[in-house]
Amino acid sequence: MRDEQASVQRSFRLSRRTIDLLDAEAAAGGESRNALTDRLLGEALRLERQPLIRFQPGAAGHRQPLVVGTRLYVHQVIATVRASEGDIDEAADYLGIAPRLVRAAVEYYAEFEDEVNEDAAVAKRFEDEERARWERQQRALA
Repeated sequence: MRDEQASVQRSFRLSRRTIDLLDAEAAAGGESRNALTDRLLGEALRLERQPLIRFQPGAAGHRQPLVVGTRLYVHQVIATVRASEGDIDEAADYLGIAPRLVRAAVEYYAEFEDEVNEDAAVAKRFEDEERARWERQQRALA
């Protein structure tokens, strides 16, 4: 839920229990209450729209949409669909998942394309950095 737009102030009434949980989670994660609330609310709204998508830390610890019941991030499914020239069934077969899960990733991507593309770019940078580190280690051992 990386939002480049300026934030908007709203006032909400929350139960004491929700506030206590929010404060505890923010303190445990080292995140401000406002940042945590924005992230959790953004994720919850996305879950309402796309129930087959969940969020989990991805490359470099940054939270990314994940296809439920798999270990696949949406950007990985989209890359496979593209490699399959848009064939959902072929991508599903290759990934070993149900076509409905591939469609869920495609639907999520259609709605949040910029974020998923950013996730893919972050993952690629992380992969490139790790590959370079491994290559340096191999040279040092040679």
